[in-house]
Amino acid sequence: MDDIHLFLAHAIRLETDSARRYEELATSMQTLGSADVAAFFRQMAHFSRLHLAEATERGGFRHPPVLKPEEYQWPDGTSPETAAWAGVDGFMDVPGALALALDGEQRSRAFYADIAAATANPRVKRMAEEFAKEEGEHVAALEKRIAGNAS
Repeated sequence: MDDIHLFLAHAIRLETDSARRYEELATSMQTLGSADVAAFFRQMAHFSRLHLAEATERGGFRHPPVLKPEEYQWPDGTSPETAAWAGVDGFMDVPGALALALDGEQRSRAFYADIAAATANPRVKRMAEEFAKEEGEHVAALEKRIAGNAS
């Protein structure tokens, strides 16, 4: 992916999906009675919205571009944040919710890292590396939370 606007359109969609997913997980965990995990997911949704705002600002978009589904270049045909996402159901427990979130963040990090490795555009490369690093921080936060829940 060598076009900066195409890259940012993907980032905007990915972060929109991420924020939505985290809000759904937060609501589910609140209903389950796990207020601390719900608060953690709300914080992660906030980070996704910050990344969304950053991608929108960097692109100079007044209105972010909207691509047709076939114009997205997702590795598995769908956004990394929704690839394994079948929605939250009443049977999802805390470990399942954390594992689902971790999977999405790992896929997002890989998506950005793969673009950084393959692009010929130095601007896309720099930005993709930054976004991959941010996703890596989310992976680390989730791994830490998972480790804390296991003890």
